[in-house]
Amino acid sequence: MYPPKFDYYKATSLAEAVSLLRQHSGAKVLAGGHSLIPVMNLRLADPGTLIDIGRISELKGISASNGSVRIGALTPHALIAASADVPTVLSEAAGMIGDPQVRNRGTIGGNIAHADPASDLPTVLTALGAKIHVTGPNGNRTILADDFFTGLFATALADGEIVTAVEVVKSGAGSGSAYTKLFNPASRYAMVGAAAIVTVSGGSCTAAGVAVGGLVPSATRAKSVEAALIGKPLSEDNIAAAAHAVLNDLGDDIIGDIHASAEYRKAMAPVFVKRALTAAAQRAK
Repeated sequence: MYPPKFDYYKATSLAEAVSLLRQHSGAKVLAGGHSLIPVMNLRLADPGTLIDIGRISELKGISASNGSVRIGALTPHALIAASADVPTVLSEAAGMIGDPQVRNRGTIGGNIAHADPASDLPTVLTALGAKIHVTGPNGNRTILADDFFTGLFATALADGEIVTAVEVVKSGAGSGSAYTKLFNPASRYAMVGAAAIVTVSGGSCTAAGVAVGGLVPSATRAKSVEAALIGKPLSEDNIAAAAHAVLNDLGDDIIGDIHASAEYRKAMAPVFVKRALTAAAQRAK
């Protein structure tokens, strides 16, 4: 299908992009286009105006300093997947997105602004406790990933705001992380996705970040799993018990479709959380 007719503007700076958004009510930002264009082709979105930010250099690249890693909103998934600076869980998830064409054109900013429940990066960023930097007509602000993803294709972005960067803590000694997912065989979207970050000291887990996606309307922190891990050795039995606790965090709104029922996805959640925790624990050693 063809998308509805739209006006097109190419912004050469972030300030110009914000100004254009303010001038055109209902306009959408175009980054890599791999989230927005498909829904326009299906006539699920009709923004009327597209603001292309794809050539704004200040929104590209990965930099590490003072124990944190900053990823520009226009950084493609392929670059994140190849980066030695980002946490393993993030590079691993980025490498699982779509196919090479999607990974080379799709961007982290466009991905999370779209907030598809089956996307990988919202789950990972929630587990990492990432900071989402945005700018808009009222200036700059920072939103925690826990607060950024608010529902099905919904975020905390206000009208006219643009994601500019994502900031995560750089992995330290004794930490390990991993991402696992139940692939949709056609699209490679996550029907269940699980991200885990653990820190081990003195033989016990001292910190944990766990999140799930794909089977819930938005990326969800698995606080019951995290609580079950803290203060305990990451043994096979303890990991299995903690993974099972994810059932307490899912709520009643479980996604089901022609590819996998809600019941099946729910049953698979502890399985993939366990796999992510097991891999993260091994890497922490």
